[in-house]
Amino acid sequence: MKNRFIVIWTLTIMLFTAGCTHHANEVVVYTSVDQVFSEPVLKDFERETGIKVKAVFDTEETKSTGVLNRLISEKENPQCDLFWSGDPMRAVVLKQKGISKPYHSPVAAGIDPVYKDPQGYWTGFSARARVLIYNKSVMDSTDVPLSIFDLTKEKYKGKVAIANPLFGTTTFHIAALYTTLGSGKTKLFLSALKKNNVVIASSNGDVKKQVMQGRVFCGITDTDDAFEAMKEDKNTGMVFLDRKGIGSLIIPNTVNLIKGSPNSENGKKLMDYLLSKKTEAKLAKSCAQMPLHKGVKVPADVPSLDYIAPMKVDYDKTSELLPEVQNYLKKWIEN
Repeated sequence: MKNRFIVIWTLTIMLFTAGCTHHANEVVVYTSVDQVFSEPVLKDFERETGIKVKAVFDTEETKSTGVLNRLISEKENPQCDLFWSGDPMRAVVLKQKGISKPYHSPVAAGIDPVYKDPQGYWTGFSARARVLIYNKSVMDSTDVPLSIFDLTKEKYKGKVAIANPLFGTTTFHIAALYTTLGSGKTKLFLSALKKNNVVIASSNGDVKKQVMQGRVFCGITDTDDAFEAMKEDKNTGMVFLDRKGIGSLIIPNTVNLIKGSPNSENGKKLMDYLLSKKTEAKLAKSCAQMPLHKGVKVPADVPSLDYIAPMKVDYDKTSELLPEVQNYLKKWIEN
């Protein structure tokens, strides 16, 4: 009987140890960032640290909502250690719902506090910006708008495109205008834009396509689409708007730890890795994202935030306003 007890106890210890060893050498990350850009970075981390990375990517059809909803559904039984988002919106949702936990990464000390949650629930790194692209074949350089508010002028009537504002970064852009200008001024601007027959494209990629084809003179999109357009067609130009005004909206990637996750320490290691200058340099090269650290070497065609006037925006407040903004935009589109 005693020998039987010893055998059972030994097997129990072995199983427990095996389970711990398995978890100790892995990290689970969910990400809304395009797999073609995020996976190579995660593979580099795996190779350099020996920590196995299990990644769950959003599909194009459920972009930025699939993994977010999965995180919400797993709140009572977390399976993920780290969430890497392409914007601050999802990170703020996780904070509000008590799904993430604070961590002040020492690697992010050089990143401007405006791109971090003050309590440490999320930290921003490599960023995109909202810009205007234009077709040089149909628009003279002297006619290119320099402010987002120029788009309401008569000469641009029916010649400006924006992505459907109910989704993606266009929604966030309008919510940022709400926090910067106030709802009253933002609604006046949107009404003037609608009166000027703004073209509603299906996506930022569709804005790019319509500008390149000359169906519109110009459009608002993100820098990643803008750089693609300029690579594909030399007749495409790009402008950072409102350099002397409210500035350009900067949209950083964000990363945050999940509360109660199985591999929290490895989650911190991966978070430190993503927030490093080394990773920002990789993302600048692969998808033209702008580093938030100073002194990162980037390709010649990737602009530096040192030369861009950023919009002064509260990312948490902007994200919290999204439901209110979306309700207004539904009516704005229908009318």
